[in-house]
Amino acid sequence: MQSYTIGQAARLLGVSPDTARRWADAGRITTHRDEAGRRLVDGRDLAAFSVELARSGTVEEDTPYTSARNAFPGIVTAIKLGDVAAQVEIQAGPHRLVSLLTREAVEELGLEVGMEATARVKSTNVHIDRT
Repeated sequence: MQSYTIGQAARLLGVSPDTARRWADAGRITTHRDEAGRRLVDGRDLAAFSVELARSGTVEEDTPYTSARNAFPGIVTAIKLGDVAAQVEIQAGPHRLVSLLTREAVEELGLEVGMEATARVKSTNVHIDRT
């Protein structure tokens, strides 16, 4: 399972690293330490927290959210696989994006809940890039 540093988690949540550290200190985000002593957040925990944060509608900072070239970097929060098709959900700051794609594409990208990914929106389609 992929883990993220506090700085990476903060970027995906759309907050400053100081805010992410405060949330970790307060127990809102579960962390563990690697061999080098860095605090890491498990990808699945970060995905769940990002959904909870977006649903609560509370952001402790006035962070502007932008979509440069319609790219929404975020974290995969859900994957529903069918026989042929798949549905992938990404939480990108306050934005929840859903993409319908083939099961084969999800498998080729190696997408998993908790993984960092970028949703690219073009017209009425949402494309997923593994980052």
